Amino acid sequence: MTSALSPSTSKCNTCAKSVTSDNGKEIQPFGVLVGRKIPKRVNSPLTPFASYWKTEATPTNNNEHETSVDQLRKASVSRKESGTHVDTVVTTIDGQRYDTKELDHDPDFSETAEWAFPIFQISRKYPKTILSRLTYNIFQQSELFRIFKVSPIKFFNFFHALEKGYWEIPYHNRIHAADVLHGCYYLSVHPVRPQFGVVKSPDSLLPAPHPQAASIMSQMSTLELMALFTAAAMHDYDHPGRTNAFLVTVEDKKAILYNDRSVLENHHAAESWKLLNKSENHFIENLDPAEMKRFRYLVLEYILATDLKQHFEIIMTFNDRLADMDLQVESDRLLVGKLLIKMADINSPTKPYGLHRQWTDRICEEFYEQGDDERRRNLAITPYMDRGDAQVAKLQDSFIAHVVSPLAQAMHESGLLPILPGLETSELMINMQHNHRKWKEEIEIETANYEPTCNGGSVNGVIEEESASTSDSPDPRRDSPSLDSELSQVPFTICCSIAEEEYI
Repeated sequence: MTSALSPSTSKCNTCAKSVTSDNGKEIQPFGVLVGRKIPKRVNSPLTPFASYWKTEATPTNNNEHETSVDQLRKASVSRKESGTHVDTVVTTIDGQRYDTKELDHDPDFSETAEWAFPIFQISRKYPKTILSRLTYNIFQQSELFRIFKVSPIKFFNFFHALEKGYWEIPYHNRIHAADVLHGCYYLSVHPVRPQFGVVKSPDSLLPAPHPQAASIMSQMSTLELMALFTAAAMHDYDHPGRTNAFLVTVEDKKAILYNDRSVLENHHAAESWKLLNKSENHFIENLDPAEMKRFRYLVLEYILATDLKQHFEIIMTFNDRLADMDLQVESDRLLVGKLLIKMADINSPTKPYGLHRQWTDRICEEFYEQGDDERRRNLAITPYMDRGDAQVAKLQDSFIAHVVSPLAQAMHESGLLPILPGLETSELMINMQHNHRKWKEEIEIETANYEPTCNGGSVNGVIEEESASTSDSPDPRRDSPSLDSELSQVPFTICCSIAEEEYI
């Protein structure tokens, strides 16, 4: 393939040429429109509910002592029947209304299987329910409602309460949780060709057989899949917008409770599980005791894996295990699941540049808010968190080179990143190389123009200048510099401190 591919979200990219698949259908490059959709496996919006969504009689008398919450609870579980059709409207315990028939045909979620999923556009339309709506869509497409007989009422009660528990902060909010959930779905639903478990006879001169393409979703049990999606939605619940190191320094009650170890990750897991255990939220009630125990174990393992202090340990464990990896083994599937949620959690540099830049703006603003807090407390300001000394390009260069790239490379080389029709490599790798190159170019410009001063310039000015161009890159496969050379101008010791500060 020789056409130029641009990792841009622009729909008017004149440089991107379409390609033709084996069956003659035209496929557009990623970031514009991929002509292959994952079909919904549920034909009717009522199919997954047919065996368990029962009607209940409406009370004939009113209790004058009932509270408004009691009335809402009754309204949320009441059902009307019209002929043979069950009412598809669900009202949560706090009054949020969902129409599952509308959700099943919502065009906003038609691109759930695309890496360039327009998360910010959809979140503007559904600012308070983006996470619950996306979770429903993914559970529905994965047939988890049918398989586990999930109560729609308890499902929406839980996931809406969960999204309400995310703070209104720039980065670690319900949009980020939805984005991580989407990343887990994308990485698990598309076919991959794992490069492990392939045995070649030492006496054979023939190359090893080409691995058969299959989605990771098809290799995992449905319980593991539901645990992965649930953990993704839960993984940053009640995040205060401060790092673990900050909480330890100020002796926050959460740091004291968890003995300064994986403070936030333990907090997210514990508090979201308490929320799930409430009777009105317990959508996993139909699991048997063994399944319940396994589900809890998996959810906790996935959430705790997002602690960046475990980042390199998990990658090393995967690389050491690679030669003997077998997805028929539970522990190996768990390890792959950890890679998926970790990649989804730090996916920003692997997204088309327009999305990546918006996430960069958000994380920087959250950093600056912590820096302002540190200044008020007379604490040393954490590197890259001083809004008066913005170093956005250096931060992103360092983060991509020393955190994102090792994980992406490990997954790519082992065949765990999807390669869609019409592409020679994973779009995650193409986007990452393109975005990394842009940050390096920005560093060169800043160094040339501002070397005599201490301040790297206004972050807002840089962002406004760059955001005007989202489709100006040449073919990243041909012109991208190697990520193994000249990775960063920031000292490695500083990069390590970034990981320890748990920026993402």
